[in-house]
Amino acid sequence: MTQSVSTAMDNLTSALNSNIIPNQEYLLQGSVLDTAVEVLLQRLRGLCDNVDTGPETFHDHEMCFSIMNLESGTSPQPLVLRVRRAIDYSDMPWQLRYIGQPEGTGDKSRPTLVRSSIDIGTSATVVDFLQEMGCRMDFEYIARGYMFRKGRMKVMVSKIFKMNQQKSSDLEPISQSYLVELSVLAPTGQDAIAEDMRNFAEQLKPLVILEKVDYKRLPISMGP
Repeated sequence: MTQSVSTAMDNLTSALNSNIIPNQEYLLQGSVLDTAVEVLLQRLRGLCDNVDTGPETFHDHEMCFSIMNLESGTSPQPLVLRVRRAIDYSDMPWQLRYIGQPEGTGDKSRPTLVRSSIDIGTSATVVDFLQEMGCRMDFEYIARGYMFRKGRMKVMVSKIFKMNQQKSSDLEPISQSYLVELSVLAPTGQDAIAEDMRNFAEQLKPLVILEKVDYKRLPISMGP
């Protein structure tokens, strides 16, 4: 058993060193008003790959956990973990996601924000596990919307709702707009995809302006 674990770790280390594991997320974000979202969806249907079948839909519950990383130097940074589950497909695995600190927010030469991102499938006990590890849940919400694909690029158009602890079916939107995210998950060093994302984002103007979002400048430290 020990030898099997050691071999698995060696294989994982080798894969990471070879840059074949997608562990970097390239991201642009924006928003569109409820009154204009149908026009944006029509534009995406024409531009994206799944034009015949239409976009995928999702109805998910997401929870954001954090724990202070005391090994990050003189100014400790929180370790952020996301747990996501599909409400409309209860038999699907839950998703645990690590998100690193964003890079490139102030660098005008970088078309997109870049951050470390690792996703793994888990069981429903992952929330209990994180809480036992000392993680604190910062916030949670319901996301419902559409997902499009264009090559390696993924476009999410999400309506975000507040969680109602008393009645889960009674959803209250947090705003009168949809969150729009353009992202690619790729191995380290594939920065050329960022230019493709910028070109694609240009095709969505003026319906939605996709840009790098610096969460440190927001009044509330809350990211997607």
